[in-house]
Amino acid sequence: MTSDKVMRWLVTFGTGMALLVGCAAAQETPPKKKAQKDPAFQNWNDKLSYAIGADLARDLRSQRVGVNVDVLVEAVRDTLAGKNPVMTQEEVTETLKRFEKEQEQNYQHAKAMLSVKNKEAGGAFLAENVKKEGVVTLASGLQYKILKQGDGRKPTVDDVVVCNYRGTLLDGTEFDSTYKRNKPATVPIRGLIKGWFEALQLMPVGSRWQLFISPQLAYGERVVNGIAPNATLVFEVELISIQNKLHTASASK
Repeated sequence: MTSDKVMRWLVTFGTGMALLVGCAAAQETPPKKKAQKDPAFQNWNDKLSYAIGADLARDLRSQRVGVNVDVLVEAVRDTLAGKNPVMTQEEVTETLKRFEKEQEQNYQHAKAMLSVKNKEAGGAFLAENVKKEGVVTLASGLQYKILKQGDGRKPTVDDVVVCNYRGTLLDGTEFDSTYKRNKPATVPIRGLIKGWFEALQLMPVGSRWQLFISPQLAYGERVVNGIAPNATLVFEVELISIQNKLHTASASK
């Protein structure tokens, strides 16, 4: 494995690990640290060298890769100076392959543990949620609560809908919101997750519903945009209008 492949792998694989870590527990965003006073850079090359080192170190730290800094620096110096390396290229390749295998095993283990935890938490939540006033449970397991009932027509599978929504995890962590973007989403019914696909076809235009979606009707065991495997999701969805080739229906004002 060449060094560029290693770095690409670190970025890709590390992103997955970072998502799992971020999904496992919502952490407070630490205050941004002020940069220390610039070292006495003699020229542009000095500044570039520092930037490359800082970027590499940041990646290693975020991926939780434990390294001996002194040995790392020694390897960089020897390689850049063209000295005979302490390790052969075959040893380097074998070491990195072992590292990759270990990290993959760690990732899969963490994912499996989090998946089980989320499935149990989601099942318990939905079992209690069904008892709450106004919550309706469908045969598929989808739960919803009507916050506002519109009087427009209902979408069909071939329609494209315009809606506002806010998506949260069970702990209240918001992972997506059209309200924050200040721009409604325009999406085809057929391209939605199962929970949305079913719910929107029941919603008259002008409605605002709260959806409680099990992982089977959401993303299952996939890790998607900060959403952990087997996560139960809560959405507040406002159906603004329906668009297709034949007609457009919009909420009455």
